[in-house]
This record gives sequence, structure tokens and C-alpha cells, in this order.
Amino acid sequence: MSEVWKPSVTVAAIVEKDGKFLVVEEHTTDGIKLNQPAGHLDPGETPQAGAVRECLEESAWEITPSGLIGIYMNRYTSTRTGQDVTYLRFAFACQAVREHTHRTLDSEIIRTHWLSHEELVNSQSDHRSPLVLRCVEDYLACKAGHKTMTPLDNVFTHPSVLNGPMPPGAS
Repeated sequence: MSEVWKPSVTVAAIVEKDGKFLVVEEHTTDGIKLNQPAGHLDPGETPQAGAVRECLEESAWEITPSGLIGIYMNRYTSTRTGQDVTYLRFAFACQAVREHTHRTLDSEIIRTHWLSHEELVNSQSDHRSPLVLRCVEDYLACKAGHKTMTPLDNVFTHPSVLNGPMPPGAS
């Protein structure tokens, strides 16, 4: 039997406040990089809940998702380890609710920044992936009416995902 290929599913929070975007500066296998608050979808959570969790863990910002900007695929090969992974990323437009300044950030996070679109364009060589800028530009296209954001009710998670493992033979 051949092995089934499975991309790594990630979620990202695209948060704009006062014309600037929330990014995290983080340690990666390829050195220090910039990224949106983002990470792997955990078992038993919806993509929206994953984006909320990741944003809080990585930036200490509580957010509310408002729409799905897009679903993206990106292949990444680490320059240091040679590891090759394909990521499937759900990027959500999110509103900043409040910062929890008392929270400790995930261990790989160095600090958070609020960067303008221009600053993101000028720092592309420091981005963790090309999806960092692409997600922001797609968000801006939605905001300008050049692209349509997907309503959150179109991102469906069946209740079986939230209720633990499926019984044998159930589908």
C-alpha cells in the first residue's frame, strides 16, 4: 500500500490595526524570520479557533476572525535541515480585541511588531515564507473591493471533529 501524501495544515491571523499589520519575529530552522501569528491546526479545533489560539500564544493579542482571506499552498525546504514540507494555510482576517500584556509568548517568539504594507514589502527577505506578504496583499485587495473575502460560515467543521475520535466504521 502506498503512503498517502498529507500537507501540514496551518492557520494564520492577518490583523490590521491603524494601518499596520501584526507580525511576530521568531526563531526558525533558517534563522530569525517574520511571520503572521500562525501555526499548525490542532486536533479537535476549527480553523477559526486555531487562528485565535495561535495569535494569543504567539503575540498575546486576543482577536476575532471576520472572514477567510484565502487558502494557500506553499512548499518549503529548510536550507539548514533539508526538510521538505508542503503547507496548506488558512488565512483569516481578524480584528484586534485586546493585548494580554501579562502573557508569556511561545518560546520561539522573540517579539511582536506592527508593520505597514510598505515595511512588509521592504522586509521580504526576512519573511518566513512568501505567503506572509501574499496574505496581506490579498487582505488589502478584499478591503479595496478587488477580491471577495469568504464569510466565516463557509468554513465548516463537522461536529465529529470537536467530539474526539470517530468510532470504528463511522463516517
